[in-house]
Amino acid sequence: MRNLSGNQIREDFLRFFESKGHRRVHSSSLVPANDPTLLFTNAGMNQFKDVFLGAETRPYLRAASSQKCVRAGGKHNDLENVGFTRRHHTFFEMLGNFSFGDYFKKDAIAFAWELLTSPEWFGIDKDRLYVTIFEGVGEGPAAVPRDDEAERLWMEVGVPRERIFAKGMKDNFWQMGDTGPCGPCSEIFFDLGREASETGDDLPFPDDDQRYMEIWNLVFMQFDRSSDGVLTPLPKPSIDTGMGLERVACVLQGKLSNYESDLFTPLIWRAAELVDFRGEDLSSDRIDELAISDQKEAASLRIIADHARAATFLISDGVLPSNDGRGYVLRKILRRAIRHGRLLGQEKPFLHEMVGAVREQMQAAYPELRESAERVAKVLLAEEEQFARVMEVGSAQLDQLIALKKRGSEGLSAGNGGASTEQKTDTGPRIEGREAFHLYETFGLPLDFMVDAARDAGLGFDAAGFDLAKEEEQARARASWKGGSQKSAAPVYRELPKTEFEGYTSLRVEGAKVLALVKDGVGVPVFQPGEAGEAVLDATSFYADSGGQVGDVGWFYSIDHQSLVAEVIGCRKPVQGVFAHQVVAKQTLAVGDTVDVVVDAAVREAVMRNHTGTHLLHAALRQVLGPHVKQAGSLNDRFRLRFDFSHFASVAPQEIEEIESIVNAQVLKNTVVETLVDVPIDVAVHELGAMALFGEKYGDKVRVVKIGDFSTELCGGTHAAATGEIGLLKLLGEGAVASGVRRVEAVTGMEALATFRRDADVARAAGQFVGGSEVSGDALRSRVTALDEEIKQLRRELEALRLKSASAATADAVAAAVEVKGVKVLAQRVDVLGSSPEAKSQMRNLVDELRGKLGSGVVVLGAASADGRVNLIVGVSKDLTARVHAGKIVGAIAAKVGGKGGGRPDLAEAGGSDAAGLDAALAGAQSIIAEML
Repeated sequence: MRNLSGNQIREDFLRFFESKGHRRVHSSSLVPANDPTLLFTNAGMNQFKDVFLGAETRPYLRAASSQKCVRAGGKHNDLENVGFTRRHHTFFEMLGNFSFGDYFKKDAIAFAWELLTSPEWFGIDKDRLYVTIFEGVGEGPAAVPRDDEAERLWMEVGVPRERIFAKGMKDNFWQMGDTGPCGPCSEIFFDLGREASETGDDLPFPDDDQRYMEIWNLVFMQFDRSSDGVLTPLPKPSIDTGMGLERVACVLQGKLSNYESDLFTPLIWRAAELVDFRGEDLSSDRIDELAISDQKEAASLRIIADHARAATFLISDGVLPSNDGRGYVLRKILRRAIRHGRLLGQEKPFLHEMVGAVREQMQAAYPELRESAERVAKVLLAEEEQFARVMEVGSAQLDQLIALKKRGSEGLSAGNGGASTEQKTDTGPRIEGREAFHLYETFGLPLDFMVDAARDAGLGFDAAGFDLAKEEEQARARASWKGGSQKSAAPVYRELPKTEFEGYTSLRVEGAKVLALVKDGVGVPVFQPGEAGEAVLDATSFYADSGGQVGDVGWFYSIDHQSLVAEVIGCRKPVQGVFAHQVVAKQTLAVGDTVDVVVDAAVREAVMRNHTGTHLLHAALRQVLGPHVKQAGSLNDRFRLRFDFSHFASVAPQEIEEIESIVNAQVLKNTVVETLVDVPIDVAVHELGAMALFGEKYGDKVRVVKIGDFSTELCGGTHAAATGEIGLLKLLGEGAVASGVRRVEAVTGMEALATFRRDADVARAAGQFVGGSEVSGDALRSRVTALDEEIKQLRRELEALRLKSASAATADAVAAAVEVKGVKVLAQRVDVLGSSPEAKSQMRNLVDELRGKLGSGVVVLGAASADGRVNLIVGVSKDLTARVHAGKIVGAIAAKVGGKGGGRPDLAEAGGSDAAGLDAALAGAQSIIAEML
């Protein structure tokens, strides 16, 4: 068996399959492109999913890749196991080979056996390998037969029958969803030896899952499952395999744990350095000298190493910490790593310094880390600093909870959503599981930290309740990311030839043939006048929705171009290469008809201006804000452009002006917009420096849009011939979309002109307001500020006059106070104060004044405004708060004027909407107070 490094194993795997006619395909992003069913990319086949579903074709039938994957959320969640087992990881690499209707079981099995056992490749001892096949299940149309073919083929390559085991649906049958492609699979296991057994017993395969480790899974995609469960053989069966790089490295390097391989030991060593592990000098390059006997300490270091890999790659691929979706999972990963650093004694930020170690370890396979590492480290540092603040708050919350429990008071509600009455065990009060889980989930307080704190305080801890709350949260998380069950493309589209797209060079195609008409996903022979649906042609000039650019609109004409056949209101691609025109028929349109296709030129040109403007804007943002700026989404339609990008802070007005100036300087240069076609993806990215955009999938050959030396991007959209055609780009505004993601919107061409005209109209009005036909922004701001101060001063004077008037009106009211069961009650209407926000402050001042005059008693004030709104306030002197409660009084009075309110025992406020009922409500105050007394 060859002892190979992790990097060499990855390279040898890809070279082996290249020698077998496979195309080496670079890993796709951890954020799945256009797949709502996945939280993160979690398998090598994800990027080929549309190929397997028939919705996409590639220029090759065989592929091999090393795919970066994350399993830490949704259905595939290994997070809590990571660090405590030998094989669980949040981030891992999946080595895979794929056949899209080319070779099948025979070659897949032969390839796998050769790579694993040939001395020229991995050279694994055949006597330490076991194989499983599918044992078959069911009867009738939905039955799946035993995979005798795979068993025979394994024996043909040299696997003894006694090393082949049949297993059931759970282990050896794979399906993409409830319907669609599926099939049996074969798994290959390696015997790590008796020393790997946790029991020490010499158990046979497959009775010890620690000793016998799965290293490769070969999926034989040979059936299509219908909604009624019936399996139909696929016309072109396919192959999808997955082999964990970390597991193979463990095998070839003679280790028992993935974490002992060279993929992890440098990271574990760096983690130990950063947390100042045991205060030891860790400057030695001999990593194996780091002997860790304490399993908790070892687990913490493994967790830091693993989570640093996951965080580095997730952030590099555009995920940022947040409180929902992918960002929430990332935040949980980060906080778990930080917590384990704290368990090892490191209270200061350290995780951001792990990024450099990950970069050094992985940059050969993933060169993009060289550029993104600095940005990733900044994100991690910010998250570490924020978590430190959260932990401080969380610890205070825990202290408060413990104090309440010890006093036997009402416990904190789980989630702050409602009160939970304290429960007691036989030995006394305890911290309830839901209360603890709220602190764990919200503030990241470690479980053992809370258990120890409870024990030190003499409290019990509801561990079972904590586990239940955690399971419920995980179930909610899974439910929140069910996505949709992605189905294979409708047969009517899959069976059609590709549409010839001529829209890059022409807005008109004459004599296009109608290949299909589709309504509600079903092919129909004809559309009657007024009927809407989709039309697929053999050729078109219509651009289809893609890459943030909306589809074209226009018309179908008769071949003599004398009559309008259909209006086209949009265009999309349900299957790669097939253009579906969304049409409304104006006359009968049938399959087989020939039409002239005409794109609305004015709309297309407006969209092109915005799309080219987006490229200029992207480059300008990177120039002003920094190279960390990456596109996170865009929209280009006829009216405007919208651009989302990664950035940590709001963009200052001065920066907006600078960006706008840079873009328009490029517009004035009237630089030719070059389009390079069929450029190899590696050449485009690494030689031309083209930016690949977030969330987009690219083939091996790409289009590159180049604007001088200013902007180079991979793009399949349509563009202006030169930047001068944009006319002018005007930024409309900037704001936040999500944590770490900003959005700018802009207009170009005639829309920009319209915006400037509106702004000019406002400027003229402002000039008249300030004085003079022209006015600068500074002069206007100065004038408005002066007027604002003047208005505030006048309001203050008016409020003082109102309060003085109200005080005068109530000067004799104290004498008119009524005694109710020995308590003085003063109820007064003070409409002069109105119901403005300022009036509330004035009413509070007046209540204080009147309470002082009463000495002891209850003051009730009400005010109504012209629009019918009512303000109420009740003040109770301190000596009476044990007998009457201001909040309850004001609530009862407010109910009589269509409102509600409450407050403290001594002072409470309310509002209402029925001014007509105010007098009666105030008159009823005495009886309300009497009932309380």
